[in-house]
Amino acid sequence: MKRNWKKVRPTSLLQAMELCADHARETKNRSVERIAEHMGEKTHHTIYKYLEGGSLPLIKLRNFEEVCGANFVTRWLAMSAGLLVIDIPTGRSGDSHDVMALQETLNDAVGALLAFYSGKAPAEDVLARITAGMEGLAFHRENVRKHDQPELDLQ
Repeated sequence: MKRNWKKVRPTSLLQAMELCADHARETKNRSVERIAEHMGEKTHHTIYKYLEGGSLPLIKLRNFEEVCGANFVTRWLAMSAGLLVIDIPTGRSGDSHDVMALQETLNDAVGALLAFYSGKAPAEDVLARITAGMEGLAFHRENVRKHDQPELDLQ
């Protein structure tokens, strides 16, 4: 079963780094060896060392995330500092699929809360799901705010 990467939220630094490597493998067909090659590392053992100990030098973080195609480490760093991270909305028109995806995320967050309060879910998982819901709502809030003046899609 394919993972829905938009819903994944890391709960630790090591998990965030592993998620980046998993994302590279699943979506870009890049092994750790290929990640090392694209990052300009001399050997793939360096990447394994970073993943094992969570010791990726900060100066290499953006390059690592760019090669992996995911920013889980940056998101985890922000979330661990108590900050909320959202993708920058462009003001494009949403559709029913966007709203249904938001509703699914919010239902998941409420379900996690119910499970937590009945003693069936760990706090860190519940926090990740609540954060995903908050990020989704914040994204749509900004998208609606920018709707009258959309940005150019230059990507």
